[in-house]
Amino acid sequence: MMMHEPLSHVALRGTLAHDAPLARHTTWRVGGRADALYVPADRDDLAAFLRTLPAHEPVMAIGLGSNLLVRDGGVRGTVILMHNPGAMLAVQDGLIYADAGLASPKLARFAALHGCADAEFLAGIPGTVGGALAMNAGCYGGETWRCVERVEVLGRDGTFAVRTPRDYAIGYRTVAERDGAPPSGIFTAAWFRFPPGDAQAARARIKALLGQRIATQPLAQPNAGSVFRNPPGDHAARLIEACGLKGHAIGGAQVSEKHANFIVNPARAARAADIEALIVHVRDVVRERTGVDLEPEVRIVGEAEGAGAR
Repeated sequence: MMMHEPLSHVALRGTLAHDAPLARHTTWRVGGRADALYVPADRDDLAAFLRTLPAHEPVMAIGLGSNLLVRDGGVRGTVILMHNPGAMLAVQDGLIYADAGLASPKLARFAALHGCADAEFLAGIPGTVGGALAMNAGCYGGETWRCVERVEVLGRDGTFAVRTPRDYAIGYRTVAERDGAPPSGIFTAAWFRFPPGDAQAARARIKALLGQRIATQPLAQPNAGSVFRNPPGDHAARLIEACGLKGHAIGGAQVSEKHANFIVNPARAARAADIEALIVHVRDVVRERTGVDLEPEVRIVGEAEGAGAR
């Protein structure tokens, strides 16, 4: 396990737990433990905490734990829990500022309240603003980075920088550095630019989109959102259903009967290994029968159970 500078030597205001279970912090409700889990009080506290860590220690940030599969062997190093129910929202110079720990639906409602258009899709993203930035999340025809004016990034050394979309290579459900490397640092905030619109119409569209989401997605069962990216000109759910995989199960994990691009944990008895095996099986069957190689949208992290030393 990685060692941290004693907290008594550092004026930190967040909470640090060792050997912390991560299943409660993922929407699939599966996964092993993190060597350490830190919940920062705010952005400055997070910066101070990062400065206490050895330079070689792995650090991973998570938000609401959607779009994430943590393997049963857990995560080495430190996990930062970014979700913050009290995250800041503000209107600044015609832009909407949001902390990364804010739940995306709250940003959608705030934008609607302030007479903005084209933010309604964010109500359908079951994660944080930081997570939406990290993967260019989108739904219902909207994409996060189309609306981004600039972002604040916290480096591994505990220093902040402001960057713009031009600094990144942004694609469908992907965000990378210009050279193709994973984004460096942790997204801590963003400034969004939305066109003016009608507040009442925006609220009505949010209500309609949420109704559509409830009607078509298995929200009553633990899930992590869409498992596979849609291939060009098609839908992953259509391909999976066409291969007869709706309802297919491995262990406690099952392809949803309601939406084929969702894998659910209906009895909360699945292991991460069951879900990962089902992802592999669905991908293999669809590739064999249709020639389409579905690319997982879900981020898979950590170690298989029994791998490595604890």
